[in-house]
Amino acid sequence: MHWTELSHILVSVFTISLAFTMVFANTTEVAAFGETFIGVVFTVGLGFILHELAHRFVARRYGAHATYRAWTVGLILAVVSSMFGFVFAAPGAVYIYGKRLSHAQDGRIALAGAAANLALALAFILGGSLFVGAKDLFAMGAHVNLFLGLFNLIPMFPMDGAKVYTWSRSVWALSFLCFAALMAFAF
Repeated sequence: MHWTELSHILVSVFTISLAFTMVFANTTEVAAFGETFIGVVFTVGLGFILHELAHRFVARRYGAHATYRAWTVGLILAVVSSMFGFVFAAPGAVYIYGKRLSHAQDGRIALAGAAANLALALAFILGGSLFVGAKDLFAMGAHVNLFLGLFNLIPMFPMDGAKVYTWSRSVWALSFLCFAALMAFAF
């Protein structure tokens, strides 16, 4: 990974973690805020990184060039929206270039991000049942990753869901329903 891409990922992780911490912390006490921030970096940051790297990995498997770039406006929106009690997280994207991809390849690349969030959410659900002392942390990780996957599957451009929907409406519907069902029944 090139330093420029790594710096974009680190800035994005820090910024969205700060935004989610501002929503989740419910305190102005520095120690409690810091503790929440660490938990958010672990749950949200990990979900964000794996989501973007999954896109990058699959795109590169198809022979395309793929690199993550932060979106400054999206990062600012995340922090500003958190001041109103919610996070609009659009911190950046994996840019794919150098090879013309089919709709199926593009759809699979888009689906890879949501699949990473689903796998991570299931791991957090399992972790919450195994490590009862950290149940709240694991519940936050599961909830946030299910939300990230579901949000990214919205079938509107430039969301990943639009690419999945264009490739296969049935794959999109199954994926969306899987996330929605887990959101409804896991919490």
